[in-house]
Amino acid sequence: MTALFRLLHDADLSARNTFQVAARAPWLLEVNDTDALPEALDLAQIRDLPLLMLGGGSNLLFAGDATGVAVALRAAGMAIVADHGERVVVRADAGADWHALVMWSLDQGLCGLENLALIPGSTGAAPIQNIGAYGVEVGEHIVAVEAWDRQVQRMVRLDRAACAFGYRDSTFKRQPDRWIITAIELELARADAGTDASTDAAPRLGYAGIGEELAAMGVVRASARDVAEAVIRIRRRKLPDPAVVGNAGSFFKNPIVPAAQAQSLLDAHPRLPAFPGDSDATRKLSAAWLIDACGWKGAREGDAGVSAAHALVLVNHGNATGVQLLELARRIAGSVDKRFGVALEPEPRIIGAHW
Repeated sequence: MTALFRLLHDADLSARNTFQVAARAPWLLEVNDTDALPEALDLAQIRDLPLLMLGGGSNLLFAGDATGVAVALRAAGMAIVADHGERVVVRADAGADWHALVMWSLDQGLCGLENLALIPGSTGAAPIQNIGAYGVEVGEHIVAVEAWDRQVQRMVRLDRAACAFGYRDSTFKRQPDRWIITAIELELARADAGTDASTDAAPRLGYAGIGEELAAMGVVRASARDVAEAVIRIRRRKLPDPAVVGNAGSFFKNPIVPAAQAQSLLDAHPRLPAFPGDSDATRKLSAAWLIDACGWKGAREGDAGVSAAHALVLVNHGNATGVQLLELARRIAGSVDKRFGVALEPEPRIIGAHW
């Protein structure tokens, strides 16, 4: 019989972060059954230490050791919990692998998550970053997030509005010490509900690269599974496999700037990709283009480097430390700010240092 939870002392976290950098935690709490979480936390809190939630480790950069109890939720169930005909609600435990959830949803004949295929990490981490790719963000589909609220010491259910999703942002990211996400619920459309552009089941094809990849695949009328396959092919071609080369995917957010500043930059650099921002008064710029223009793609300083295939991806070629990767990231951001007057911000949470 599997124990409901276990507490390990002086835990090695090097295999629990996709950068594969050396890091330790005084304690590691593994919880196999979410119902046992309150009891497990009571045990951990005897030591009066802060908590660090571990998912798949793709949203962390350890520039130092953790200072308290690292917590890993291992429950990984997935199920349809409500059926409304053309739309259904799917519930997934926080410990489920995100890509596995995407592929499972396609196997159930559901669509909506296909553009988010092959994003590394756990399902519980998805709402924290409001993960997004190829024109889709997970917050669009989230109905509710179940979480342990450390402030009131009980399990709560937050609807989409309470999650306060923004670009790579949420209430969970802004209050990391308050929430322990245990499960999420997503509203998805049935793929057979129709593929007309006016329906929720229509594939999202407008993002650059997807149409070209589908054409290369010989697909004329794309299904959700076709889109997922196109995204998987693009990501495998452009992004290094964390199991082979340590990385956390895109390290920097695409910066959002005032529309006037964006226009000034576009006047000087017509090839700079720009997209609608979070309001009519802002535009989102391509961080990859800005970094590449500063000559960083493929750069390497010891074992800390930038992917030769994608300028947004910092990589650990072997034995880079988190501090070395952070210092490289700071130099990259500094050069972009100096040349273009645009500030870059990291996507991963930095442990042991400040940006």
